[in-house]
Amino acid sequence: MKIAIGSDTSGLPLKEALKTYLDSRQIPYEDFSISGEEVSQYPHVAERVSKAVLSGRAERGILVCGNGAGMCIAANKFPGIRAVLCSEPYTAITSRRYNNTNVLCLGARVVGSGLASMILEGWLSAAFDGQANQAQLDSITRIEQRNAPPAALPPAPLVPPDQELTRKLEDTRPTRAQD
Repeated sequence: MKIAIGSDTSGLPLKEALKTYLDSRQIPYEDFSISGEEVSQYPHVAERVSKAVLSGRAERGILVCGNGAGMCIAANKFPGIRAVLCSEPYTAITSRRYNNTNVLCLGARVVGSGLASMILEGWLSAAFDGQANQAQLDSITRIEQRNAPPAALPPAPLVPPDQELTRKLEDTRPTRAQD
């Protein structure tokens, strides 16, 4: 299993602690955090991690920001991403078993590194109980598909104006003398 991980500035210390935990478990990961001026733009980090999960580049993702909510909201904008915000292990475990979550979101100002490692351990260890819960997950997918915005239409090609039609239209305009 490979993990895509990312954080904004406020989540950086917790993300680094989680990377240390992943190293100790010999779980490979790729860090999708953005450095430089964009580092505080958590939606971009959530987008990068979500796309890595959806493309198969990573099996699951971990996102960390100040309270975890922004990352979770941004990640859940991607069809096929089932992100969960956790502040204790029970929700992490049951979200995997019942909802097959594929992105874990954590708040660096909410949980410390010890608790975050326990949450991550439960989330990584839990397996989806597809037999009992696949019907609900399929229903969620259908709702997602029914409510997806339509694909954007390509812009209409620019057509040069019809000179003859333009002249005829101009000929039919009233003149000042006719007013």
